[in-house]
Amino acid sequence: MPRWVIPLLIFSVIVILVEIYAFQAIKTLTKSKLIRYGWLILGVLAYANFFFMIFTYDRSNGQTSTFQWALAFVFMALFPKLVILLIMFGEDLVRWFVKGLSYVSSNETETKPIAGRRKFISQIALGLAAIPFLSLLYGVVKGKYNYKVLKYNLEFDDLPEAFDGFSISHITDIHSGSFDNREKIEYAIDLINQQKSDVILFTGDVVNNFASEMDPWIDSFKQLKAKVGKYSILGNHDYGDYADWKSPEAKAENFQAIKEIHPKIGFDLLLNENRYIEKDGQKIALVGVENWGNGFKKVGDLVKASEGVSKDDFKILMSHDPSHWEKMIKRDDFNYQLTLSGHTHGLQFGIEIPGVIKWSPAKYAYKQWAGLYKEFNRYINVNRGFGYHAFPGRVGIWPEITVITLKKGLNNA
Repeated sequence: MPRWVIPLLIFSVIVILVEIYAFQAIKTLTKSKLIRYGWLILGVLAYANFFFMIFTYDRSNGQTSTFQWALAFVFMALFPKLVILLIMFGEDLVRWFVKGLSYVSSNETETKPIAGRRKFISQIALGLAAIPFLSLLYGVVKGKYNYKVLKYNLEFDDLPEAFDGFSISHITDIHSGSFDNREKIEYAIDLINQQKSDVILFTGDVVNNFASEMDPWIDSFKQLKAKVGKYSILGNHDYGDYADWKSPEAKAENFQAIKEIHPKIGFDLLLNENRYIEKDGQKIALVGVENWGNGFKKVGDLVKASEGVSKDDFKILMSHDPSHWEKMIKRDDFNYQLTLSGHTHGLQFGIEIPGVIKWSPAKYAYKQWAGLYKEFNRYINVNRGFGYHAFPGRVGIWPEITVITLKKGLNNA
């Protein structure tokens, strides 16, 4: 039996339950067959279109916009109805429990639902279901380009004095193959330049699969400016592992072309390498590893990337996947004071209210999934990503430009 059969059966059962309860909810509110069955047919069309894409799309073409929108439509059909399912099934459980108690207590009086209760519950369910629907709709129309600049001042006792106030613009996960709005992309590039940072550091995934995805955007990203320089690394999508290739040679040619994108847009690509940045006779080390991810491609070589760097140097490490920091870096005696990562996108879905709540399903896959973390007196910043992938939108987890200013700690100032 193929491995996909059982997940497909589970998904099908969930969809059937969702549609049954959603149909019951709409049926309690209207007698119009057009509305009742139109509601049902739209959902079925979304699922059918999605499965058609899954089983027929050509992986040699990579992830197309058609595929992304098929995923968006099934999300908008399914997630709001999951809310309806939870509320109405919960009401059924309560009703069944009360009815069971009446049998146990030998109460011969039949327990009947309160008049109009089902209609009232349906109204609540439909009203709450509108929240995820409208959120998803906003996410695909506006949210994916709702860029946010997040700023942090980080103190380090061992930071060379010449670098007190040194600023970094951190971007990641461009995923140029998903872009569909030049005006918004150029706005974001201008926003990065407005930060006037000393360096711009890009931590991987310039494309979804193919080097050609970046061709329409090279002139735009060439406009990125930094006082000292621009440096980059590769992410898991840059290796072409998520597409079918006619030959190993074709895949290798694509990989070479992806590496050549970086100098075309003015970035110094670090492939398990390091560079020193010097200022007023002092220096800090910039270390860049290839992708190393728990469950993903592991070609990052931290030892090789750090050759020639001293343990006592102040180091900024660029590593695409934050699981690398969790598994290998944060406890490393070589002491990488600051690590910059991306990869997670915060799953492009969640709830963030500063100082109140920060949640996404991404937290169940990654301990460090978005924002700034500190352990063992070392920091990692996990940028939420510049672009988007798979789902063509963002809900609550907005595209990010991080600006980090390094400050000399007072203890050894």
